Amino acid sequence: MRLPDFLRIKKLDLFIIKSFSLLLAGTFFICLFIFIMQLLWRWVDDFVGKGLDIDVLAQFFFLGSVTLVGQALPLAILLAALMTFGNFGERLELLAMKAAGIPLLRIMAPLAVECALLGCVSFYFQNVIGPKAQVKLYTVLYSIKQASPEVEIPEGVFYDKIEGFNLFVKKKDKETGMLYNIMIYDLREGFDKTRILVADSGKMVTSDDQQFLTLKLYSGELFENLPINNKDNRKNKNVPYRRESYREKVVMIEFDGGFSMQDGSFLNTQAASKNMLQLQHSIDSLTLHNDSIGHSNWRAAMRNSYQMKNNFTKEDSTSMAQENIVYINVDSIFNTATKADKQRWKNNELTKIKQTKTDLEIKKNIMRSLDKDLNKHKLVWWEKITLSLGCIIFFFIGAPLGAIVRKGGLGYPVLISVATFVLYYIFNTSGYKMAREGEWYIWIGAWMSTMVLLPLGILFTYQSNKDSAILNMDAYKEFFRKLLGIKEKRNITLKEVIIDDPDYCENYKTLGSIIETSHNFRKKNKLKKLPSLGRIFFGEGNENIIVEMSEKLDALVEEMGNSKSKKVIILLNMLPIIEAKAITSPLGQKWANILAIIVLPVGIAIYVRACIYRFRLLRDLIKTEQTAKKLMERMKKENLV
Repeated sequence: MRLPDFLRIKKLDLFIIKSFSLLLAGTFFICLFIFIMQLLWRWVDDFVGKGLDIDVLAQFFFLGSVTLVGQALPLAILLAALMTFGNFGERLELLAMKAAGIPLLRIMAPLAVECALLGCVSFYFQNVIGPKAQVKLYTVLYSIKQASPEVEIPEGVFYDKIEGFNLFVKKKDKETGMLYNIMIYDLREGFDKTRILVADSGKMVTSDDQQFLTLKLYSGELFENLPINNKDNRKNKNVPYRRESYREKVVMIEFDGGFSMQDGSFLNTQAASKNMLQLQHSIDSLTLHNDSIGHSNWRAAMRNSYQMKNNFTKEDSTSMAQENIVYINVDSIFNTATKADKQRWKNNELTKIKQTKTDLEIKKNIMRSLDKDLNKHKLVWWEKITLSLGCIIFFFIGAPLGAIVRKGGLGYPVLISVATFVLYYIFNTSGYKMAREGEWYIWIGAWMSTMVLLPLGILFTYQSNKDSAILNMDAYKEFFRKLLGIKEKRNITLKEVIIDDPDYCENYKTLGSIIETSHNFRKKNKLKKLPSLGRIFFGEGNENIIVEMSEKLDALVEEMGNSKSKKVIILLNMLPIIEAKAITSPLGQKWANILAIIVLPVGIAIYVRACIYRFRLLRDLIKTEQTAKKLMERMKKENLV
């Protein structure tokens, strides 16, 4: 049975897949390395001075690499797609494919299928392998954090990394390991029973099992506060102490300098350590748990905080019933009370209000923490899907951009990839934080980056399929040049090979005609004065004369550009480019001009623009006349006419 054409893999598809896959392998390891370095930078403070073995570091890098596959893969696909199609465009391979009648979407099809498969691989890593690796990774990180630091006492500062001790060393000899001018505060039995040791010199060594530190001190003294046995001595300001002088003293300090793996079972409750089924089960449980606590807090608040309570005893109620008292005027009682009673009542009620407020704030913080944990579980659940779809979305951003830019290598692709990923990171992080805090709906926060990048991918794919110049820098330069009114200059160079010589006699007559037309136009239109509104917005007056003159001048410059005279070429470059239509409204339609007059700010801007271009036209016409005369003189001088 023969497969349909769209299911058959052709040699061109294999070539595209091979080109993309080789670049993807390289960019993936580069991106993974960058993310690993970012992770290492976050935890580097806990690594320093711990004396970690190479196997511990190897576990950290391996587990970190596995957990970061889902984040590194979309960025690698973006960069690889940009480089692949940029190389195709730069080497004209993309042009050859299109010339053969193959549309861009067909060229992208095999890679789109490959990226979809990579998205499935990413989902598998995040949902199956990632959670297990995440638990092991954070177990290693927790164990590293709990490990005791390697003893490296600095000079001139107190060192407090050894529990129960404060050590000061004024000077160290790194070659012999000797310490000089040592001061040790032994706080193991509490501040009241501090022992102070001073020594001229000493040496510190670690036991073979790394369980003890041995301090050998030479020529020093020991000071120790003595306990107070009777009450009378407590009244004395002087506290008894013991002083001991020694030539050599050995101090043993219990110190666990080895690395031991801690129990990381408590990490299984974290959202990142669960797959989608476990996350869904936890979400249901947390939702039920949070709702029950919320209802309980609400009932307690309504019962204790917002309902009036009285402090009447049973005897008070019986007495009131016997005397037929059914109403108590609290205001009259308060007004007849003494000032001390009023103050006491106010203080009592104020204390109750403060206690109620504190209780409600504590409950609010507890509920906020519970809701945040629930939101984290929901966001992690959605993140497994969005990161997998990101592989496809980033491809449909990178491939069209590479086809448009047509630049390979690591220049433009890296720049565009970094800009795109920064945009993705900003929206993803903002959405995650806002959803976690409960400011946004969970699905909005989780899909924020996707909702921003998906339209960009569709736009770039559509534009590249239509061979749009959306990223053509020359088109943008031309647009801003016209918008800002930046003049364009002529760029005529002396040609080495000339096929047709210019007709200098005819050109001489044309120059004379241009000078006469320019002079008459200046005198008739009085360009030194401000223009009328009708002339600007509705084109009153004969603008065709200056337009024809501008076209005649351009044709003349193009023909005389074949001249062999260097000075003629210089004079041709001095001729300005005349923009005659700039003195009228840029809005071609009559209704648009009327609307511009009604909308006052727009009309004023158009009028100011026309005035600026009017004076520029005057200056250009004068310069054209002067340069044309010099050009005619040069033609006579060189006997060209």
